[in-house]
Formats: sequence, structure tokens, C-alpha cells
Amino acid sequence: MAYLTGRWSIERRVLDVRAGAEGSFRGIAEFRPEGADGALLHVEEGELTWADAVHPAGRTLWLRPRPDGTAAVEFADGRPFHDLDLRTGRWHTVHPCAADRYDGTFTVTGADTWELEWRIDGPAKEAVLHSVYRRR
Repeated sequence: MAYLTGRWSIERRVLDVRAGAEGSFRGIAEFRPEGADGALLHVEEGELTWADAVHPAGRTLWLRPRPDGTAAVEFADGRPFHDLDLRTGRWHTVHPCAADRYDGTFTVTGADTWELEWRIDGPAKEAVLHSVYRRR
């Protein structure tokens, strides 16, 4: 949790595999302590460029620490998303979303950089989202 705390720049490549379309997201992520339980509020804000149009975009998640050094990641409304364990610098997780499957890989690449890749496969979508986070 201490590693993630702070502000990060984000560069994200978004690929719709079925349509062969590509876009990008650029913005800022902030992981800040909120509440007495040691949770981190993860807020991302930026711009999504897709099909020659630029749209504001963002998301909010909660990271709830566990005594063993791992965390439960939740959507803003408290629904479970996935577990997170960065103790070895690399983590793979799966999130079922209706009939689609999200495979996520978190990789710490340095003291001030990490990457996240989601591969989504299912009847609703087939996509790859690759994000690079750099400490600000």
C-alpha cells in the first residue's frame, strides 16, 4: 500500500481486438489514504481518445489492506473487483464480468513505475488495455 500511495501519471493503450480499433487514455491516478481502516482511495482522471474524439474519463476504486500485505480491490460502490498482492512485484488476477473474463497482470517495473494489463475476452467484448504508471 505504501508503494502505491501518491500521484501517478497514466498512459493507457486501448485496443478493441474485434473491431481492430485503437485508442488511448492519458491522465493522473491518485492513491490516497481515506478512513480509519487504512484503505486507499484510487481515483483516475484524464482524457480518452477514441475514433478521433476526446472524452473526459475516469474511475474510482478502493484498496482495502489485509494484515498479510495483500489488498482487496473494490469498485467505488463497494462491490468486490479483485485481490492484489504486489509483495513479489508481479500479480495476476481474474475478474468475471457477466459472461466476459478480465485477466489482469500487475508488474512493478521500478521504484517509480508499474504496469497493468487487462485482457478481456467474452461475448460482449475482446480487448486489451495496457497501462503504464509513473510516479509524479
